[in-house]
Amino acid sequence: MRYLKEPDYTHGQQAKTGVLLINLGTPVAPTARALRTYLKEFLSDPRVVEIPRAVWWLILNGIILNTRPKKSAAKYAAIWTPDGSPLRVHTEKQAKLLKGWLGEKIASPVMVEYAMRYGNPSVADTLARMKAAGCERILILPAYPQYAASSTATAFDAAYAWLAKTRNQPALRTVKHYHDHPAYIHALAANIRDYWQMHGRPDVLLMSFHGVPRYTLEKGDPYHCECQKTGRLLAEALGLEPSQFRLTFQSRFGRAEWLQPYTDKTLGALGREGIGRVDLVAPGFTADCLETLEELAMEGRETFLTAGGKTFHYIPALNEQPQWIDALGRIALENLGGWVSTSWDRDADEQARNTSQRLALNLGARS
Repeated sequence: MRYLKEPDYTHGQQAKTGVLLINLGTPVAPTARALRTYLKEFLSDPRVVEIPRAVWWLILNGIILNTRPKKSAAKYAAIWTPDGSPLRVHTEKQAKLLKGWLGEKIASPVMVEYAMRYGNPSVADTLARMKAAGCERILILPAYPQYAASSTATAFDAAYAWLAKTRNQPALRTVKHYHDHPAYIHALAANIRDYWQMHGRPDVLLMSFHGVPRYTLEKGDPYHCECQKTGRLLAEALGLEPSQFRLTFQSRFGRAEWLQPYTDKTLGALGREGIGRVDLVAPGFTADCLETLEELAMEGRETFLTAGGKTFHYIPALNEQPQWIDALGRIALENLGGWVSTSWDRDADEQARNTSQRLALNLGARS
């Protein structure tokens, strides 16, 4: 194996602890060309599409990448902002706010960055930059509250792939999930209550999670169970009766059966039943993106109203909500145990590093 080039090392360099927030990814622009590049990387991941590679290669390169990019580009164009992709914008802001939150709680040096599993900034490039900046310990924090092999695990895969090519490896920790973390549930409930305080309450709250093929559940993926637990805890936090909420799954693709009930079909059924107002929230998405802003807020609204529903509201994702940044900070801090300190002394650390450098130079070190 050929290892990556090590960054220049200086004796006495300040050691840091890093936190890397990883989200799914986004194209660089709402164009067919950019979508083709993004979709090829995303859909080539064997964890994302679990069918025989040879068969899938023909489908992906012969059909999907020749037809889907143009359609997807139009959807992205509908939600694109002057600052770029909403997912990237929100994730970047979350990382900056998380750095500020951690900076108020701990004294030792912490570096907080974000990366995209597919697209840029890439996981490998960001980890390399953090290592070069002196991060000897790095916490991998996926933006997915519920664990799934097709999301969380593939984020870990990217980090481990970089680690496998690294000669002088930093210590790595991972956060598998936080679907039932009290601070996460509190942030979700607070976000919904704040929305209802301004806009009133619905007849039914629809909790929509991203879908996965049903065979993943049958093969042992815990995603379905974790979504159900999040939904139950959120309903309890909001004091909802069973008749006041539904839990559904969206974004199915292909002919295989996916987790049910489906979000679009449920919205259509609620409209036909004469439900006056439906509010839709996506607890599994911690930042608004194509799946929330276009698929749910736009297409979901049309589905419900066309079927006979009267009023539809999409409740925004957690994004930069203060309770969510607090939750994200608490989750990170719990997993940083032993790596960070509240009693770190900058002057004492600098003195110790200077001493280490001087001793190393006396022993013949180059720097």
